[in-house]
Amino acid sequence: MTKITFFLPTRKGSERVRNKNTRPFAGMEGGLIENKLRQLLDSKLIDEIILSTNDRRCMEIAQQYVADKRLRIIPRPDEFCLSSTNLQDLICYVPTITDAEHILWGHVTTPLAGASEYDKGIERYLSKLAEGFDSMVGVTELKNFLLNKDGRLVNNTTELPWPRTQDLEPLYVINHTMFLAKREVYTKLKNRLGNKVLLHVMDEFHSKDIDWEEDFAIAEMMYEKIYNYKS
Repeated sequence: MTKITFFLPTRKGSERVRNKNTRPFAGMEGGLIENKLRQLLDSKLIDEIILSTNDRRCMEIAQQYVADKRLRIIPRPDEFCLSSTNLQDLICYVPTITDAEHILWGHVTTPLAGASEYDKGIERYLSKLAEGFDSMVGVTELKNFLLNKDGRLVNNTTELPWPRTQDLEPLYVINHTMFLAKREVYTKLKNRLGNKVLLHVMDEFHSKDIDWEEDFAIAEMMYEKIYNYKS
């Protein structure tokens, strides 16, 4: 089976960025949730989209897209919507609401990751399954001088005190665009990353994640710039 379900979680009560999921974004009244649903419905390789939420406004915005039968709106139990909710409990919940063999977990807070980015990731993941990979995660490569608390470089594997940045050992930041894994990773390992993880390196533009208020403003400017350029 190659059925791929996109699990899209949102919840009401955002603490760091007020109403981040549904406030207007780049001219879209439905905000980040409207943008993400449009992107997902443009994908050629996503078979099912599950909006898992306790936010009534998110549900209302999503209703305008339910004519596409790939979209399912599933109210999420309150115990999985608390700021104190253990992520592993939510991970274990996901395979109970879909029969998909592969689960792609993503967020509305990556507004510049569109259908083409998801389809590229899915194609790469599927092509690597025969090599034993059971999961994939979107990452951004970080090559810069990084210090530990003692002021020591943590990613210098050369004998030079100040090597060229391109000679530093690369580290990878999870960018929250996509966690794609076999169903058994969820059911058996109770995780989104399996025993053999494929790193899907993405550029910083499409990896932009909204975590703070300033991120929202920056992402909106980036989105508007590329959208206006294309139009």
